[in-house]
Amino acid sequence: MRKKYKIKRGQPYPLGACVKNNGINFSMVNSSNEDCSVVLYKKGVEQKERIVFDKSHRIGNISCMFIEGIPTDYEYNFCIGDKVFVDPYAKRIVGNEKWRSGETKRPFLRGGFYDSEFDWQDTSPLHIPYNDSIMYCLHVRGFTKHRSSGVRNKGTFEGIIEKIPYLKELGINSIELMPAYEFEECEWDSSEMLALEQTIEYQVEHIDEELASTQNPPHSRQLNYWGYKEASYFAPKASYAAGDDPCIEFKRMVRELHKNGIEVIMQFYFPDHIKPGYILDIIKHWVFEYQIDGVHLKGSRVPVTLIATEPILANAKIMCEYFCLNEIYADREIPTFKNLAYYRDEFMYDMRRYLKGDSNMLRTVQYHLRNHNQSCGVINYMTNYYGFTLNDLVSYDRKHNEANGENNADGNDNNYSWNCGMEGSSRKKAIKRLRKKQMRNALSFIFTAQGTPLIWMGDEFGNSQSGNNNCYCQDNETGWLDWRALAKNTDIYEFTKELIRFRNAHGILHLDNELSMLDRYGYGYPDLSYHGEEAWKVQLENYNRHIGIMYCGKDKDNNEGDYIYIAYNMHWETHRFALPSLADYEWVTVLDTNAEPLAVAKDKTSCYADIPPRSVVILKGRRLPKPQPKTQPKAVSGTVRQKRTKKQVKSQVK
Repeated sequence: MRKKYKIKRGQPYPLGACVKNNGINFSMVNSSNEDCSVVLYKKGVEQKERIVFDKSHRIGNISCMFIEGIPTDYEYNFCIGDKVFVDPYAKRIVGNEKWRSGETKRPFLRGGFYDSEFDWQDTSPLHIPYNDSIMYCLHVRGFTKHRSSGVRNKGTFEGIIEKIPYLKELGINSIELMPAYEFEECEWDSSEMLALEQTIEYQVEHIDEELASTQNPPHSRQLNYWGYKEASYFAPKASYAAGDDPCIEFKRMVRELHKNGIEVIMQFYFPDHIKPGYILDIIKHWVFEYQIDGVHLKGSRVPVTLIATEPILANAKIMCEYFCLNEIYADREIPTFKNLAYYRDEFMYDMRRYLKGDSNMLRTVQYHLRNHNQSCGVINYMTNYYGFTLNDLVSYDRKHNEANGENNADGNDNNYSWNCGMEGSSRKKAIKRLRKKQMRNALSFIFTAQGTPLIWMGDEFGNSQSGNNNCYCQDNETGWLDWRALAKNTDIYEFTKELIRFRNAHGILHLDNELSMLDRYGYGYPDLSYHGEEAWKVQLENYNRHIGIMYCGKDKDNNEGDYIYIAYNMHWETHRFALPSLADYEWVTVLDTNAEPLAVAKDKTSCYADIPPRSVVILKGRRLPKPQPKTQPKAVSGTVRQKRTKKQVKSQVK
């Protein structure tokens, strides 16, 4: 070892490599009795040195040392015995800066030293309540990689920054990122995994070209475009950066989104063998170091209760399929900030069945539209990355994943989709009109339900993946968002914007507590009531597919009532809905999934609306003009009349 390095006793925490003013603190877990060391690289793998941890610097199973004199442009790996591996706590990963679609050479990865300094410009996590959130799930690369995206830095964190004006115009205030931490997109078999297990002697004595030859199979690898695999969880993905520093670029993306009122939620997938303490360290790192607003946890053995009860994460949103709320909140405790949320497929599959007209769905529809948990949010969506897009949901009965190379055996077979009469693309105007109506219906389900609405990227303007419901390996125009569909389906986009605007404008559609079905505001009507072909009488028979729902809340100024009536008719026949009578109000149509606006008719005793087949119509109570008082006669006229009356009296006396 060169004398230029000065070694001191290190600190066990934080684990990994921590750059300080005059040196670097290295800390690693070694549960064996073998020697462990740090392997240093200069300019990739041109030069290598090994610094062994002194056994006196071991605390429990943690070996640590502080080394002065290491240039911060060096790179490093850890070593136990003869096995060299990437530091699982590395804050930056070097060697995978290029996206490796179709690559045949496995990258040689190293840890990079990381400077945490960054000017956040007084921004911080936003803490938007779930009931006010409008979520948008996206793939960092796929969101802007298509040539039609119109951004300069396609497929990157910078590309997302360039699309902030679009997200704001749409009405989004929270984005959910599919895995954006460092992962190897190419899949390698066990023999090719030897690249990270070479001996120190081999690495020191052989040049990089010989090492690379052991990583060169004669054929390209299967691609994992999505990234749901074990990964280097502490580092942003380098190939998602437009520049040389993915850490700074990710922080800049978060900062600019926060400036514009948009949260950042990150997905994390953990295989079963990942240890709970390690997972907790990962979440805390991203929340504090990158100021993200929350996480969506994926994996069957994620320590959800451990994470949910960590006091320092109490303001970070935590989304997962399941929480044991009795363990997290003892004695019916109500959290000060509701940071947990159920992220489940129940809404998606049940409401898809209702959309295509299945029978016996109305009670389930009632549940999902009002579903609210006092301690835990609820995320509602009709599509997500692991299934059909919204356009494909109404265009295909069956998945079409042949391009994935698995004989169409991959992906979900139970999509509860309906092609509206023809499989795939169609030129028939009637089918195209029906498909657009069904897309508007699905969007209406999401934004009129009490839970937090989430849409998959491109669904707001009818993006298609040609029937592929499992684009995990499609790093191409199938998996990328095709922005040309925005011009083709402007009507869907405008309808989505109007739905979001309407939801935001009416608090009764996104309360922070449960609907009571009682007159909570004192206007003489319950906050929620159900109706059918007769007002105040719902028809829930298994053969019915139509229901009316009325909400009574306060207007935005809290001065008067806010009345909303939503008619859902997923039957293939028209149904007449009798609308409840409101004192001093009339019903007017504000949103309609049909191409033509709907008029409200009246008869002698009530008003009603004929809701066309497969339609959702939203009506709002509009206050009638106050009747003008009858014009009083002018004072002069009154005097004249009075004089005439006196003359008449005198005349009568005479």
